[in-house]
Amino acid sequence: MSQQIFEFSEQQKKELSDLFGERVNLSRRERHFYNHDVGALPSMAKRLLGKAKPAAIVKLRDEDDVVNLMDFASRYSVPVVPRAGATSGYGGVIPTKGGIIADVGRLNQIYDIDSEKLTATVGAGIVWEKLESKLNHVDLSVCALPSSAPAATVGGWLGQNGLGYGSYEYGWSQETMLSARLVTPEGKVREFEGNDLQKIAGNLGVLGIITQVTLKIRPHRQTKAFSASFENPDALQKALQLIDERNIALWSISFINPGFADMKNRAPQKLHHGEPIVLDDVDLPEAYICNFFYPDNRDVSGLEDTIKEAGGSILPEQISKHETGEWFRTMKVKRLGPSFIPAEIVVPQEKVSKVIDEINEKISLPVLIEGTVSRDGEVVLLCFIPHSERSFKFNMAFTLALSIIRIAEDNGGRMYASGLYFAGQAEKVYGEMLKQLMDIKKELDPSDIMNPETFTGRGLFTSAISMAGKMEPLMRFVGNMSGVDKTDFKDQKNIPGDIISHAYTCAQCGYCVNECDQYYGRGWESQSPRGKWFFIKEYLAGRDEINQEQTDTFLACTTCELCDVRCQLDLPIENSWLRLRENLVQQRGKMTFPPFEIMAQSLNKERNIWAEYRQGRDEWVPEDLKPKIKEKADYAYFAGCTASFVEKDIAEASARMLSDAGIDYTILGKEESCCGIPMLAAGKWDVFENIMKMNVGNMKKKGVKTVITSCPACWFVWHTYYRQWAEKLGIDYDFEVKHYSEVLAERMDVLEPKLKVPLEKTVTIHDACHMGRAGGIYEPPRKLAKAIPGVDFREMEHNRENGHCCGSVLTLVSEPDVANIIGGVRLKEAEAVGADIMLAACPCCQVQLRVSAQKSNIPVDVQDLGATVARSMGYDIADTTNDALVGWAAFEQMIYLMKPENMTNLMMELMPQMMEAMPSYMRGMMKTVKYVPGMDKLMAPMMPKMMPMLLPSLMPKVMPDMLEAVTRHVQMPDYMEEQLPDLMPKAMENLMPNMLPQIAPLLTPRMIEYIKQN
Repeated sequence: MSQQIFEFSEQQKKELSDLFGERVNLSRRERHFYNHDVGALPSMAKRLLGKAKPAAIVKLRDEDDVVNLMDFASRYSVPVVPRAGATSGYGGVIPTKGGIIADVGRLNQIYDIDSEKLTATVGAGIVWEKLESKLNHVDLSVCALPSSAPAATVGGWLGQNGLGYGSYEYGWSQETMLSARLVTPEGKVREFEGNDLQKIAGNLGVLGIITQVTLKIRPHRQTKAFSASFENPDALQKALQLIDERNIALWSISFINPGFADMKNRAPQKLHHGEPIVLDDVDLPEAYICNFFYPDNRDVSGLEDTIKEAGGSILPEQISKHETGEWFRTMKVKRLGPSFIPAEIVVPQEKVSKVIDEINEKISLPVLIEGTVSRDGEVVLLCFIPHSERSFKFNMAFTLALSIIRIAEDNGGRMYASGLYFAGQAEKVYGEMLKQLMDIKKELDPSDIMNPETFTGRGLFTSAISMAGKMEPLMRFVGNMSGVDKTDFKDQKNIPGDIISHAYTCAQCGYCVNECDQYYGRGWESQSPRGKWFFIKEYLAGRDEINQEQTDTFLACTTCELCDVRCQLDLPIENSWLRLRENLVQQRGKMTFPPFEIMAQSLNKERNIWAEYRQGRDEWVPEDLKPKIKEKADYAYFAGCTASFVEKDIAEASARMLSDAGIDYTILGKEESCCGIPMLAAGKWDVFENIMKMNVGNMKKKGVKTVITSCPACWFVWHTYYRQWAEKLGIDYDFEVKHYSEVLAERMDVLEPKLKVPLEKTVTIHDACHMGRAGGIYEPPRKLAKAIPGVDFREMEHNRENGHCCGSVLTLVSEPDVANIIGGVRLKEAEAVGADIMLAACPCCQVQLRVSAQKSNIPVDVQDLGATVARSMGYDIADTTNDALVGWAAFEQMIYLMKPENMTNLMMELMPQMMEAMPSYMRGMMKTVKYVPGMDKLMAPMMPKMMPMLLPSLMPKVMPDMLEAVTRHVQMPDYMEEQLPDLMPKAMENLMPNMLPQIAPLLTPRMIEYIKQN
């Protein structure tokens, strides 16, 4: 039998690392993020469940990896828990015996699409949404897909065997699939097809790891929707019956109950940077609303009469469009929860009305119901009871899920799935299939390595649930008395109350995970938005702590806001991380990324982040343009740091085009300061506030009404953050803010005749996050790009609000290697559409993408949109690619130098000077290490405590030597080297208190060895 393993031996760790390299994670902290699925268990149930923490997480990239993992697990009898999207809530991915979480997310290839046979062979880890998008590009579609398609995987749905959209026509998930490859615990690859496929459908990962699936597909058609309301479940059931009898060719049928409709109407409005977004929302009738979906080429002319005959009312087209847009947003209403008690049941179609009536009669707490109809006469009812998991009453109310299951069973139905949480119900769920499943389990996995206890249960936990089921009437009575009022969240542990509310509201659905650049750049759950919300809950519960590692996790986000687009609950995710950065850095005194301290000192001294001299800020202005720039004007062009000092083609091209478009404008020149967004994002809000006041004051002196930027981050700050801060600080602020592409797109009648030099290149465009998702500016840059003669313009797969981030901002400053991975993903998209040039309307994106192209050797030329347009107008605008690469090189070297390991090496270089600078009594104490036996062992635990007391007095004395050492390691330009004596001391003063805990464990043994030898 498999062992209970929560920690591996050193030998086992080495073996795993040798096998999987960076794709294995043994960190105690990271493993904690893989101990749950989407379900929120009551506190008492968690205690009964006991420890559930893997000993390792392994990311599998191909079938060979799976075979190697199985060989390791079999040799050591290590439990293996396959994990994909973790979108189910039945405990199917809970490592109750520890072992290995086998993350199959990278098994996501598309091996073959056969448009004639209408089949697709794919990796089991591919996400349904991604597969559907790829198929749509060749006019094909999947047959059916789960309601969690933005996160659920193909293999996961087979392992669950579920119903979803399309199941009215195509049935359960296994009926849409033709074959599957599975690697057994013995490391053998088995193919299951035809009737044999049923043997592994719904196996919840207890047989092996599914690596590949061949599924049925269909020609792609636009999906049309038809919505109707019914006053009661009887009328709804009658409509379903008549539709069956009349063979109306629908693709999918789903419905919600009145309580669900009411909560949809009351769901909070989406906020964007604190401002409500006005959407084309609708008021749903408080009734049973049924949505009928079908391909647009089908004749469903009898549907309307059938609905009316059943007693239903046809709803406006606006509602059907709205409901189609809500396909994958079932959990949106959780904002009003903030927790849900789930119960998912399968009932015969002819009993739908009776089951719903009994739920309404027997359950006193509100129950939200969403139904999905299958072609085999079964209906899945997904039931949610709004509650609060922070309340002790949650423990009692949770038992109402058992009452709903009992109602289903009394009416010939069953639970949707069992899993660990309802292992005692497995026989009722699977019926005769359970014996077949257990028989093949004995054959393939006699040692019970794969996902143990998922079907057999977990001791007291399973017994307690079974006992509660037997006492259902009593538990129902208690549960019905256990409702809660609206939950108010107050500040706790110095975390703002609204952020705590978001953490508990998060559905853990995983929609934000795969498209998060921090997740695909770093690879681990802790980096995803879902992981960060989970951390906040664990921190509040006392199961985790805010240390520098977690601070870095919140800091590293690129602020791209794609998570805000992906979140089905419309949580203000990025804005929450922004506020937490200030909380961590300013209020708690945690360390921001070290390079930001250098930037902060450069900002305070020279008002830019590149450590350039302020007097050179306007040197980008061509001589022939200087007379055209006004001293005062309604318009001002704000160039920003990077365009002023590094990629000067951006500033020159922007200024020339604005002038040619007939815009009279001014600039701040040498009085221009950085917009301040690096400091805002880095948590150094005091520096940001000073910069903001300076820029706003200088603009007012110039009489400016409209600020025009070329940098999207500058646009974002002037448009949004300055306005919000001005209101907070009581400063008058009435600037209009535009990106240059917006201004020029409005004047194309003037500009277009001047575009005469053809480009003759295939071009794509990168959507900068800080003016795209942050501001909705998508079409103006495209309008400019398409106006260039000879351009073959092509869109990348991910564009506009779904566009991938370049990987810049905080990620580039913290870990350039990760930023290069993220940038490489974006560049490969451009390569995939055959682009010669990727145009960017953002200087920061350009720096990052150019660096990534160089490091990853991707043959895509990254150019500025404005400079490219200006060249087409006949201007000789220099290519600044090399300037960007050279300018960044010094910063990159500085970033690596300030890593704890390299700072330790630097201090060892300075050890003679540090010893000389110590007080005489300390030098005497140090000598005892060399001459007194055992003193080194006594000093070892003392030195990390002594360093914070010693270094503040030592640093001023050794600073000249440190500056000299830094210049040896960092090949910096003269202007930076000249300013280093002004920048470095204050930066090190701010950094050392937080860096020392990271450096001390590395420095102490080397320091002791140095003393012994010298």
